[in-house]
Amino acid sequence: MINVSALQHNLAVARAAAEGARVMAVIKGNAYGHGLLRVAYALRQADAFAVTSVEEAIPLREAGFAHPILLLEGPYEPGEVHLASRYRLDIAVHSEWQVSVLQGARLSRPVNVWLKVDSGMHRLGLPPEQVRSAYTRMASLSAVAPHIRLMTHLARADELAAETTCKQMASFAEAVEGLRGERSIANSAGLLGWPETRTGWVRPGIMLYGASPFGAGPPPHARLRPAMSLTTRINAVYEHRAGDAIGYGGAWICPENMPVAVAAIGYADGYPRHAPSGTPVLVNGQRARLIGRVSMDMICLDVRGLQEPAEVGDLVTLWGPGLPAEEVAEHAGTIAYELFCTVTQRVRFQEQRDPDGQDQEPL
Repeated sequence: MINVSALQHNLAVARAAAEGARVMAVIKGNAYGHGLLRVAYALRQADAFAVTSVEEAIPLREAGFAHPILLLEGPYEPGEVHLASRYRLDIAVHSEWQVSVLQGARLSRPVNVWLKVDSGMHRLGLPPEQVRSAYTRMASLSAVAPHIRLMTHLARADELAAETTCKQMASFAEAVEGLRGERSIANSAGLLGWPETRTGWVRPGIMLYGASPFGAGPPPHARLRPAMSLTTRINAVYEHRAGDAIGYGGAWICPENMPVAVAAIGYADGYPRHAPSGTPVLVNGQRARLIGRVSMDMICLDVRGLQEPAEVGDLVTLWGPGLPAEEVAEHAGTIAYELFCTVTQRVRFQEQRDPDGQDQEPL
């Protein structure tokens, strides 16, 4: 279930935190598994969208979205510069080869460029000492639209005690000193935890989907609402005896005579295979826990102690309201990002809106 109203609420949280900066909604990775066009319609009040590739950007244009759309990794090959021009896509420029491609490009329409600075993450971005030269060269090109923007990406903004973010801010400021153009620094963690990163444009991602960028801990000064609920039903309940081994490998042994429920979901649906015994679930809103190994299509649940005995057909929530994805991810040794992105296409997606929410029709 995807709650469209929650997406819109989280965008409002991001905009309030941005303190006047413009908001670029990051909807890459099929909108973190929530559905690209579904989320774009829901977040159409954002000032811009950010995606990874032209394959994600073109469907937005074909659906009628006129927003600025930034390719966060820029063109992957020279020919994509022409697609960016044709579809009016902004591009991140992070490597010398991309600058060279723009120097040789003959485009019908110049492209908007976001020059990416490697301020310390050491993933994508030009080294600080190369930024000024690349900026100057691109500023004179007919293939590049006026007003080059400047951006960087934060490596450890989710660690509020780390000094890395301050060092990155200083590195970025030095690299772009005196260069004209709007700045973009803040991701979700920066937006919520580091006020000084709220420049020009902010780029919230995970927070738009209702998960904290700070993991299982509460995000500072934000009330986010989970947009995705992954649910299934109990399809069997058995009474097992003390000593019975549950599931593949007999990895969990019943400590006493007890009820065990089987729920219809597994790693073929995107539930994490390595989720250990003890990972929480909700059965009709009550906390229960996973026991034994996750199978392709099923999981087993310890349903002792529920106020009402578990029955076939009872609703099981794997994550959603009342059970944050961040908490499940912590048990499974992963992050909420991965949980969202790995839900498979055999899961039936439905949309939900709050009773007083405003439906947003497609463009």
